[in-house]
Amino acid sequence: MTDIRRQLDEAPMGRLQITAIALCVLLNALDGFDVLAISFASPGIAKEWGVDRAALGFVLSMELIGMAVGSVLLGNIADRIGRRPTIIGCLVVMAGGMGAATIAWDVTSLSLIRLITGLGIGGMLACTNAMVAELANARARSLAVTIMAAGYPVGAILGGSVASYLLIAGDWRDIFLFGGIVTALFLPLSLWLLPESIGFLVQKRPQGALSKINRLLGRMGHAPATALPPLDAAAPKPSFAALFAPGLARTTILLTLAYFCHIMTFYFILKWVPKIVVDMGYLPSSAGSVLVWANVGGLVGALLLSVLSWRIAVRPLVIITMVASTIMVTLFGQEQTTLSGLSLIAASAGFFTNAAVVGLYALIAQSFPTAVRAGGTGIVIGVGRGGAALGPILAGFLFSLDFTLPLVAIVMASGSLLGAGLLLALRQRR
Repeated sequence: MTDIRRQLDEAPMGRLQITAIALCVLLNALDGFDVLAISFASPGIAKEWGVDRAALGFVLSMELIGMAVGSVLLGNIADRIGRRPTIIGCLVVMAGGMGAATIAWDVTSLSLIRLITGLGIGGMLACTNAMVAELANARARSLAVTIMAAGYPVGAILGGSVASYLLIAGDWRDIFLFGGIVTALFLPLSLWLLPESIGFLVQKRPQGALSKINRLLGRMGHAPATALPPLDAAAPKPSFAALFAPGLARTTILLTLAYFCHIMTFYFILKWVPKIVVDMGYLPSSAGSVLVWANVGGLVGALLLSVLSWRIAVRPLVIITMVASTIMVTLFGQEQTTLSGLSLIAASAGFFTNAAVVGLYALIAQSFPTAVRAGGTGIVIGVGRGGAALGPILAGFLFSLDFTLPLVAIVMASGSLLGAGLLLALRQRR
């Protein structure tokens, strides 16, 4: 009897698999815009409500804290109830949260709304990472996961371009209204095009699992299975405890710490670029264009790493890009004097920081077995998102102490270097 999972690993991917992976890329692009909506809106928020840099740092971090909680909780839920229903639920939360931001009346209400929105965004990333890894065959898995992660800067670029236009024609609330409408449009698309993961169905074995799997195999263009493969007695049970049991604990801890350190550097660039540019005397629309260039660089870096991962092991690629990220973020802080200079250095920093992020997602997908893949991804991304929340807050605190931009950039860039060191100690799961 052929194992269904081995059949999918070895066979070419069918139309449904490719379509569903493409949809996950778009969902991650949606994540990219929803996360950065507050960054595009931050100059307008600061002006309207008189928010100083330290307070703005907390506002910028609220959805990141929500993302941390959402990744951990909803990633584990996805290992229990399935990837598809969890993704649908995350979309509902995201659409509602983006719409609610348009009626926020002060910093506290907006912070609470962004915190709740972050729950959906964080759960979405944990689920799509696992979903893509389980939809792709073995040869294309790393490539598919890194392309999925590359959707994040695509969303930021397209959304940022729209946001810059909206800031000229309207105010910061229009950014959230646009995001809420687009997010809601993905609900019917996901209900129509997104299948459940066959790997999840094989592992979880709900009632009628074989008939559900065979329907999916037929839609994917594969031969039906005559029986379910034997359960793997050694496979971990979907729980938090399993991720810290012998055999997985070292992997979970090292990946979480590496992600934490690097994402702190990554979000320093993404969250503070607009405010830094406005403080240099440029218009909010110009600040948005610099952030767009940072994400253009991030997209190019992500796509290049995706291509390289087809031939080269992911871990050394990520380590190299993390070291380069340290250098470029440090250079970003050397107070460029022109808008073109800011755009160029922001694009270069975005190139390496985002290439390392997408490489980390592929590394995470490789490192956890199917039974705990969404939960493991959720723990790494969720706890690691503490670095995402810490980055803007720490930068804001350092600015409030009158630290200069060059010094703040050096401190924030060190996160990538620490992450590279942690990955050197990581042992790959076979």
